[in-house]
Amino acid sequence: MKYANTDIVITNARLATMDGPKDDPLGIIENAALVISDGEISWVGLQDDLPTDIINSAKKSIDAGNAWITPGLVDCHTHVIHGGNRAAEFAMRLEGASYSEIARAGGGIVSTVTATRAASKDALLEQALPRIDALMASGVTTLEIKSGYGLDCETEWRMLRAARQVSNHRKVDVKTSFLGAHALPVDFKDNADAYIDLVCSEMLPGAHEEGLVDAVDAFCEGIAFNVDQVRRVFECARDLGIPVKLHAEQLSDLKGAVLAAGFGALSVDHLEYIAQDGVDAMAKSGSVAVILPGAFYYLNESQKPPIDAFRKAGVPMAVATDANPGSSPVYSMLTAMNMACVLFSMTPSEALMGATRHGAKALGLDDRGVLGSGMRADLACWDVDDLGDLAYALGLTPLKWSMINGEIRS
Repeated sequence: MKYANTDIVITNARLATMDGPKDDPLGIIENAALVISDGEISWVGLQDDLPTDIINSAKKSIDAGNAWITPGLVDCHTHVIHGGNRAAEFAMRLEGASYSEIARAGGGIVSTVTATRAASKDALLEQALPRIDALMASGVTTLEIKSGYGLDCETEWRMLRAARQVSNHRKVDVKTSFLGAHALPVDFKDNADAYIDLVCSEMLPGAHEEGLVDAVDAFCEGIAFNVDQVRRVFECARDLGIPVKLHAEQLSDLKGAVLAAGFGALSVDHLEYIAQDGVDAMAKSGSVAVILPGAFYYLNESQKPPIDAFRKAGVPMAVATDANPGSSPVYSMLTAMNMACVLFSMTPSEALMGATRHGAKALGLDDRGVLGSGMRADLACWDVDDLGDLAYALGLTPLKWSMINGEIRS
């Protein structure tokens, strides 16, 4: 067999393929090699089994120096496009104000809306790039970005346009989620149903027509929208052929997870207050539970998501930063992984799986998150002795290099 299109051969590596059996879910291969052709992984296995034809045809060889290589990390839940800053609310919470109290006083999401509406598309992009740089430095190669800080047609569309332009400025793959049903804007005070009318009749269809939407999200909570209102948004998304996901059960159990699972949601996110019926519904639908420890930490919450119930039910668990200006200003996937372990008792292996394979699944992506033939060549090479080190220390950035679609990103 000839390998004339071989671009890169990586040798002397330790691989975590994320595609192993139950007794080795990380799929560890020591003394391994990996081959990349046309931006995809074309061969992976023991170095001793590497065909001579591949070695001879490779345009470039990389000696990994016995370093660990994993799939590039997938941050499947972020709000990095926004205007303004909410550091003042951090101080308010430390003085005893709750997230709900701040929101009802005109702070929270609504305060970011004011700043975002005042910002141009170029300004939103420029402000977001340092946040994205920090995420990339922690190994992120795929990044989800939500709208939701505009809450009117023009600003929601502007946010999504800015998100679509990120990949023109940084080597990271971006997927967008429309989150028009994030909060009730002040111009629709006490008239949430009328706002949902706008979301379904103009805001979402307009974004879809422009090709700005990969998924539709909503916030099902007492300070946001109820199940019936979210159902209307999801029905609109279904009519447009767009997959859905949901912020649910963060502060209370409104049965948002049950609703989302009924629509075959890609993911349901937060889930601190989910009950067993929600867990069972997600297990049946295959929806991913996206664990967001940053918000739990910053809001100083006490109710933890039922990690053991997800394990027992076989619900895949992703981990994400929830990077946002108010409840989770976290811009490192490694920090999110550490928090998931320390605060929620996930294992380091579960956290790594959640940041790779399950994070990709939460975005409906079956071409990444695993090191295997035919997968995108999105890789992260780590200067650590053990994979558990990735979720162990805070403040270290042990990334040696990363690769996106077969292109090295140092």
